Amino acid sequence: MLRWALMFLIFALVAGLLGFTGIAGESMYIARILFVVFLIVFAVGLIISLATGRRPPRT
Repeated sequence: MLRWALMFLIFALVAGLLGFTGIAGESMYIARILFVVFLIVFAVGLIISLATGRRPPRT
């Protein structure tokens, strides 16, 4: 999810440099939403991990 947020951020920066302000704004909005969702999922996972005392399985 963080990878998608970074890709949309880079896409927004390139679109902004090329003058496509509408596309850049929408891409920045999507990147912001994905980043917030990533932070929420990360925080919930961290709290659950600390509460149960178990580590997530290694892949």
